[in-house]
Amino acid sequence: MQIEIIFRIAAIGILLAVLNQVLVKADKSEIATLVTLTGVIIVLLTVVELISDLFTTLRTLFQL
Repeated sequence: MQIEIIFRIAAIGILLAVLNQVLVKADKSEIATLVTLTGVIIVLLTVVELISDLFTTLRTLFQL
């Protein structure tokens, strides 16, 4: 497994947590929600890409 992908997802999570707290303290909770939602979508797209690669590898392996 590629360890840098795990580090990338963790870094996005930490960055989102910090941005969320800063925006909430600045009374911008709507923007904080949008930033968090955007980060979740980015991480989900990364995970979907990895799952797609997994299925492609499985198809190749089993010659389907």
